[in-house]
Amino acid sequence: MRSFKILPVLISLLWSGGPAAADEGPFLQSLAGTWSGKGTVIMKIGRQPINVSCSLSSTAQAASVVMKGTCRGLLVVTRRISAELNAGSAGYSGIYIGPSGGQSALSGTRRGNAIDLSVRWGKDVNGDRTARMIIQLVGADGLRLRTIDKDLSTGKEVATCDIVLQRN
Repeated sequence: MRSFKILPVLISLLWSGGPAAADEGPFLQSLAGTWSGKGTVIMKIGRQPINVSCSLSSTAQAASVVMKGTCRGLLVVTRRISAELNAGSAGYSGIYIGPSGGQSALSGTRRGNAIDLSVRWGKDVNGDRTARMIIQLVGADGLRLRTIDKDLSTGKEVATCDIVLQRN
């Protein structure tokens, strides 16, 4: 199986700017727990999506959240991912560590039940180093992680990662 950049999606959603850190505690606590689910990942824009199964565990404090997990695809490859986000008066910031072990920077704000993050990849991904991640609570027990990148040949946005998780 191949590993996928799911954690960046989680980080980008959690890192988006919003109210002061003190106001973020209840929201961050709602992200804590163990999660599992399925979705799709596009390793490179233009290629077919790969179905993945993912699990992650997250812990939260008043102004931070840490997520660690794994995703499996193609029945063979399993990859570890992790993210750490901190809430502050200017929004969210943090670091995502993907399957290759490289670090990417996250920053953004919260909008309702979602954290909307800008991702600055540690190396070129799909021809550039920028993308967008959204981490969204769906009801009381759902979490959706999405990474959105731009197809440089068409200018259109493409969801390169879309994973829906349920609280275990």
